[in-house]
Amino acid sequence: MMSVITVQFVKMVTANMLLSVFFVSGALAPCPYNPDLFITAPKQMEALSGSCLRIPCHFRAKPDEKFKNPRKTFGVWIKNSKYFAPNHKNVIFNSSWEHIFYPMKITGDLSQKNCTTLFSSLITNHTDTYFFRIENRPFLATASCDPLQITVRGSAPSPRIEISGDLKEKESVTISCSASTPCPHSPPKLTWNLQQDPPNNIEENTDRTFTTKIQKTITLSDTHDGFTISCSATYPVNEGREVKTAEERKTLSVSYAPKDTSVSISPSGLVSAGSWVNLTCSSRAKPPASFSWFKNSKDGAISVAEGKFYSVNVTGVTEDYHCVVTNVLGNQRSSWISLKSAESSDSSLIWASALGGVIIIIIIIICLAVCVCSLMSTRRCKTKHPNPQQPQSQGAEVLEVPGSWDVVRNQF
Repeated sequence: MMSVITVQFVKMVTANMLLSVFFVSGALAPCPYNPDLFITAPKQMEALSGSCLRIPCHFRAKPDEKFKNPRKTFGVWIKNSKYFAPNHKNVIFNSSWEHIFYPMKITGDLSQKNCTTLFSSLITNHTDTYFFRIENRPFLATASCDPLQITVRGSAPSPRIEISGDLKEKESVTISCSASTPCPHSPPKLTWNLQQDPPNNIEENTDRTFTTKIQKTITLSDTHDGFTISCSATYPVNEGREVKTAEERKTLSVSYAPKDTSVSISPSGLVSAGSWVNLTCSSRAKPPASFSWFKNSKDGAISVAEGKFYSVNVTGVTEDYHCVVTNVLGNQRSSWISLKSAESSDSSLIWASALGGVIIIIIIIICLAVCVCSLMSTRRCKTKHPNPQQPQSQGAEVLEVPGSWDVVRNQF
């Protein structure tokens, strides 16, 4: 039984190896046609219906002496087939034609071996494989080993959001949004929720295609965690009469040190000595943090437990606790929380009441002493400086009022 399984396993591995060799050799196999013309252009290009496509293109002949710059040179585009002679119906463009059937135009200088072409007014039916041909009589050649696959889509391509840098608080990162620009004459307009009216820049890529790009540098904080960046690319089509829009979203995942650390107690009210209470440490942190508990003592804070929760047996003595939350980016400590029993609170209340009563009595005595001193001082002043008798007004009676001291003396 084991020998049968072993043989089958060996056969399967051998078959997989042969398949791998087949596909790799096929992928790396050179072009079998040995053409006299080669072009340098993208192998695949995508465009938007109603817009245009700029095809960057340069060619070289083999051998070079067959191509002569002084001679009149024409460029030809063929679709679907690399064969020119038997498939004249597949010739969609020839720069020598007076009337152009396909909306194409060679914008490059063929005498300088520049075959850059503008393909306008695209529709989805233009999706096909295209070959380029040069007519520089008597030199006639097709770049049969350099097919160009053009795909015309009816909807706009989504932009790409990229972030350079570590997504950690206090780190500066550059966020960019870019969109392919197959038609640089009518580029897309990029907008996003990071800023209003961002400047759009058109950049040339290494393959001489173009990309429209916006970017912004920000310093991250914990508030950016979970923030969703939204970027839209709006493409003008049909000579600007309409637009097609696509959107891309990306949510930030920012790491940060512990924040908003606090301790809660359950039950929250006063409990009797000997009862158990549960302490809970709460905090925001990314990545997740560890929790440590500390108790205040005469020698300072001492570690008593690990974990988010801690149960304490309440004694008759007030005890203070706090927690510390730690992750790879830092730590944060909560404020102290005091645990008191109902008995200790009642004792404290009695002492506070007694002390308050003593203070009130002292304040009353002080107030009475001040009043007595003030009245005695007023009496002395009247004795030393009697008021001259005032003339009586006609028809008025003088009322004698006993002195303030007499009133005070009679009361005592």
